[in-house]
Amino acid sequence: MNRVSAAGAVMDVDLRDIARDVLHLAERRGAGQSEVAVGESSGFTVTVRLGEVETVEHNRDKSLSLTVYFGQRSGSASTSDFSKVAIEDTVRAACSIARYTAEDPHAGLADPGLFATDFPDLDLYAPWNLEVSQAIDMAAVCEKAARDEDARITNSEGATVASYSGREVYANSLAFLGDTKGSRHSVSCVVLGSRDGGMQRDYWYTSARHPEDLESGERVGRLAAQRVVRRLGAQRISTRQCPVMFEAPVAGSLLGHLVGALRGPSLYRRASFLLGELDKPVFSPGIRIHEQPHLPRGTGSAVYDAEGVRTRERDLVSDGTLAGYVLDAYSARKLGMVTTGNAGGVRNLILEPGRLDFDGLLKEMDTGLLVTELIGQGVNTVTGDYSRGAAGFWVENGLIQSPVEEFTIAGNLKDMYKKIVQVGSDVDMRGNLRTGSVLIDDIAVAGS
Repeated sequence: MNRVSAAGAVMDVDLRDIARDVLHLAERRGAGQSEVAVGESSGFTVTVRLGEVETVEHNRDKSLSLTVYFGQRSGSASTSDFSKVAIEDTVRAACSIARYTAEDPHAGLADPGLFATDFPDLDLYAPWNLEVSQAIDMAAVCEKAARDEDARITNSEGATVASYSGREVYANSLAFLGDTKGSRHSVSCVVLGSRDGGMQRDYWYTSARHPEDLESGERVGRLAAQRVVRRLGAQRISTRQCPVMFEAPVAGSLLGHLVGALRGPSLYRRASFLLGELDKPVFSPGIRIHEQPHLPRGTGSAVYDAEGVRTRERDLVSDGTLAGYVLDAYSARKLGMVTTGNAGGVRNLILEPGRLDFDGLLKEMDTGLLVTELIGQGVNTVTGDYSRGAAGFWVENGLIQSPVEEFTIAGNLKDMYKKIVQVGSDVDMRGNLRTGSVLIDDIAVAGS
């Protein structure tokens, strides 16, 4: 096995071989079970601000994370050094930690009967063969499009082009070995505008696994500028109760809070406002929230989770009723349940869209608030209490009337989820949590 040079440098070592070697070393040190994730990634980020190159960053990262089990005691260690000495030290450290930790009856690998056995190609890997000079030109075009869009665009935080590609191998001592490659590319722009002494800031971005799926840099720049200009002249509003429509890019946060409350650790620690709500109505009727982990080119797509368990399509919410939790093997054992294949998180969680587009949803609301920005982290997943600063637009007769800012949306997520009136067809496809704009009836708004 001449895979490591005398100086300790990796000589074209395959990540699979490293994973197998680590498991073998752990077994030799007495580990009853073990699991390892070995990864490599590389990428670049280029930022242009006010027409000048501000940053050019290249990154190349390596990581190795190992967990070993001695009976029901576990220990973990990690390294970014793939040399023989570093790997041996990492295995030794993990085994040493395990020998001194307390026993945990729920510790151990996932049930091998749940491991993925089929590995379809989900088309997640497409390196961007882009020279740095080309990336700089693209960022410059993006920012120029934003600054040229309107004379009221007076400053810029820059346009950024970024690209990442990586590979990770996960293997365990129960004979599972998975090998995945993925890529992620993006173009973003942040600009500022001013009018009559007032200033606003906004942004836009595009992100995709494949570079050909990105929006053009010019479009990203123009949208960033348009979003700034429409906010100029924002005023405060008075305290009131009214319908609130969350624009699609911020509506995903409502799904994020749901996932946080359904995660295993929140449940077994009894720190979730959805504790004991399984098979009960928690959303308004007709709402469906489901995972689709095998979407080609999907941001969150994966054949198996971080423990090798096969992923599958499933509903978290079906016709408003809570249908499932978000569990890994450990939390499932703590709860007396079976893992849902969510070690590492959810995979392409989708709030099923309705028939109305953005404008149709505004007409459905008639009079109320359109929220385009959320500020702060005022969400308590133990109680469901929700209080976040926001900015957006006041809407009357289904039409945007004026920009508004410096108000707070307050309520409880249990009530908010049950008051969802409609979900728009304007689905934001850029992230792992996908939803259109969300219209909620009657929320408390604290203003001036």
